[in-house]
Amino acid sequence: MNVLHLSSYDINGGAARAAYRLHQGLQVNGVQSQMYVQEKLSGDRSVVGPSMSLMQGLARSKMTLDILPLKLLYRQWQRSDPFSLQWLPDRARAQINRLQPDLINLHWVGAGFIQPQTLAQLRQPLVWTLHDMWAFTGGCHYSGECDRYRESCGSCPALHSHSEQDITRQIWRCKAKAWSDLNLTIVSPSEWLAKSAASSSLLSTTRIEVIPNGIDTQGYRPIAQAFARSLLRLPLDKSLLLFGAMNATSDPRKGFQLLQPALQRLSRSGWGDRLELVVLGASAPERSEDLGFKVHYLGKLSDDLSLAVTYSAIDAVAVPSLQDNLPNVILEAMSCGSPCIGFNLGGIPDMIDHQGNGYLAQPFSVEDLATGIAWVLDDPDRTQKLSQCARAKTELAFNLELQARRYQSLYQELLGNREAYRHSHSLSKLEV
Repeated sequence: MNVLHLSSYDINGGAARAAYRLHQGLQVNGVQSQMYVQEKLSGDRSVVGPSMSLMQGLARSKMTLDILPLKLLYRQWQRSDPFSLQWLPDRARAQINRLQPDLINLHWVGAGFIQPQTLAQLRQPLVWTLHDMWAFTGGCHYSGECDRYRESCGSCPALHSHSEQDITRQIWRCKAKAWSDLNLTIVSPSEWLAKSAASSSLLSTTRIEVIPNGIDTQGYRPIAQAFARSLLRLPLDKSLLLFGAMNATSDPRKGFQLLQPALQRLSRSGWGDRLELVVLGASAPERSEDLGFKVHYLGKLSDDLSLAVTYSAIDAVAVPSLQDNLPNVILEAMSCGSPCIGFNLGGIPDMIDHQGNGYLAQPFSVEDLATGIAWVLDDPDRTQKLSQCARAKTELAFNLELQARRYQSLYQELLGNREAYRHSHSLSKLEV
């Protein structure tokens, strides 16, 4: 079995890291697995990507070129609402033919990596692991409160468009044509995203399976807290709350704008001398913001060891996302024994058991978010119990070996179905 994973990146960003982990898990299970990416950052020889500096530069420029029509046609569009138009020509089909996979597993293929028309030309069975909503929208990666993907997009609120025939309707039509004859199986890491895909006009008749992301629970494991804090030069005598994400403080979907007033409420309620905040994924701003607590900015960390040390150093993690699939930060933190506080939405309740291994706040409630943080941190014995339960759930439900086995079983089924079809087709020709 030769499996090829298509991903815009190999280790840059949450979706890429999730894809790369699956790739590694399959290799451990004895599956011949490769990745083909638009931009390669790892030194892994099983990852195929541009090697010449010129080609690497062209790959990086595709993301800027891909959104150029939006900047020209929709001046009110904000880059904080990510879009992928996928209109640029690609070389993916030639590379895929060279690698000769038996089955292709798509992941996050935005930033100009692959056109929808290219997918329609592939003849291998396709598994598409959804890391966001792009596969069934007119270009956005998260729809927010918009549900026009259930019909045919158009009048896109993210673009501030009032035209039914705007660019999102054009992209929807392009996808509808390309998706119509795909040998496609969808895999969603979360129940929420699976239900969203099933309710969409583009994927409502497609087979959809739910397989949660996995993590190496030996690499992400609890480390002695005092030792971890000493490595990061964090205080030993304070409760530490982590907030972390790609572009942690600048991406509205990650909810920093709700965490800030929640922290200010906590500061006013007597936590001012007991708690400090650790921010992962952002550097200290030029102008400090009033968060009610001292803040330690760790910047962007990408290697597994540094992340495991960080999660072990803190007492809990706040994940106030407004819409999310199965956030890596929760998976990584829980595997290191750090309980999480998040809103009861998206794929977050797939991981957090309310008051069992963390806290699920009422969606968008600043007051309940503050209550949840206080509840998790106020009683050291309770915090320790939550920590143990978080680690136990990760080992049971989100270990990498389990994820890889479930994908391997799906691959074998799909390849078996293809061989059975070829055999029956050959017999019918002989009978004629």
